Amino acid sequence: MLTDAACRKALPGETDRKMFDERGLYLLVRKSGSKLWRLKYRFARREKLLALGQYPEITITQARNARDKALQQLRDGIDPSEAKQARKAQAIADALDSFEKVARAWHEVKAKALTERYSAAVLSRLERNVFGAIGSKPIRSITAPMVLEMIRRIEKRGAYDMAHRVRNHVSDVFVWAIASGLAETDPAAMIKKALHPTDPQLRPAMVRIVNSRKLLKDVESLSGTYWSTLLSSRLLALTAARPGVVRLAEMQEFEGLDGREPIWRIPAEKMKLTRAQKRDITWEFVIPLSRQAADVARAAISESAACRAKDGPSWLFPGVGGWQRPISDSTLSKLYRDAGFAGVHVPHGWRSTFSTIMNERAALEDQERDRAIIDLMLAHAQQGVEPIYNRALYLPRRRELAQIWADLLMQGAIEPHLLLPAHRPWRAKSGETGHDCGKHRPTARAARKKGTVA
Repeated sequence: MLTDAACRKALPGETDRKMFDERGLYLLVRKSGSKLWRLKYRFARREKLLALGQYPEITITQARNARDKALQQLRDGIDPSEAKQARKAQAIADALDSFEKVARAWHEVKAKALTERYSAAVLSRLERNVFGAIGSKPIRSITAPMVLEMIRRIEKRGAYDMAHRVRNHVSDVFVWAIASGLAETDPAAMIKKALHPTDPQLRPAMVRIVNSRKLLKDVESLSGTYWSTLLSSRLLALTAARPGVVRLAEMQEFEGLDGREPIWRIPAEKMKLTRAQKRDITWEFVIPLSRQAADVARAAISESAACRAKDGPSWLFPGVGGWQRPISDSTLSKLYRDAGFAGVHVPHGWRSTFSTIMNERAALEDQERDRAIIDLMLAHAQQGVEPIYNRALYLPRRRELAQIWADLLMQGAIEPHLLLPAHRPWRAKSGETGHDCGKHRPTARAARKKGTVA
């Protein structure tokens, strides 16, 4: 039999070793230095191990008492390991005594596999739509009619898509709870077919090239608009990239702007990918830039570099009033609304505009291969590694199509450097020169009062 002195003096070796007591109890001395109590026993003709705790937190006397209790359970036909797991599950159930507590525990686990932005969105949906209705109820007491009543409140707002999203989240919580021994059924799954069907709508977008040109002209003619907002709008239209990627563009991502093959190299972490893909450099996305897109990037860099503080952020499109942040995610949406295109075209709509017009052109010219390349140009995530290689393989044709699109869209447009502060009419008439460096541009009304805009 072991003694407390022997346990206390046991030193770690090059490998783990066991110091046996009696009746299956032993002290596992790890090479890391930790000392763990273990009980070896047999149940249903299988050898099993039961963890009894760590020495010296669990003394030799306490370990022997735990062993004796476990051996008594064996005599009663009970597996000590399964009994321990049942006690743990019950302890968790007692601690997580409401749907909200279970949902927050689920979210804490789920968030590790989600992007920060989406994780916050999921929790916000639960907080705004679920916790007030069923959050305080014990999870085992929640029924399908309770969940349906909660979802109906969301549907009454006309938010049918949100209702489906919330039901999915609630169902995920119940599935996790079932796996954790906290619930037996998923009432959210039972009501799926009782929900109002969604009415998916495409984001408003121009689908004719003439209208697309007019849109850009009207937007760029809007007085009182900050230069980085105008240039980001134009780069968005020319590249058909996602608005969030354009907003967060940085100067160092653009290469070869003065050469024959300029590119925009977007890091994987900025793309719409899974968390694992965002950490994989092979998922970076390279956009071959047309001549007009390269001109926009060059103009933005010239203005940004002139005003950027030493060692400060390198945003291509800094926000108004300072250079520490890029333009906000609502800047371009507001610009299009102010220009009169609410419900007609949104920033994300340029992707549909590009796809529609260029696919129609490919069909008319019997260029079936171009249709697949156009899809690759939109950076739609596809399974496997082949799409990554295809993007590189088709880079020359992607560059040709990007130039064709730019030539179609930019007919009659002014050069991008004319959108910079030194060339805008309001600045010229006010006698100011040089760089704007983050200051607000006057609104149209304020400009007229000062006589700087006709």
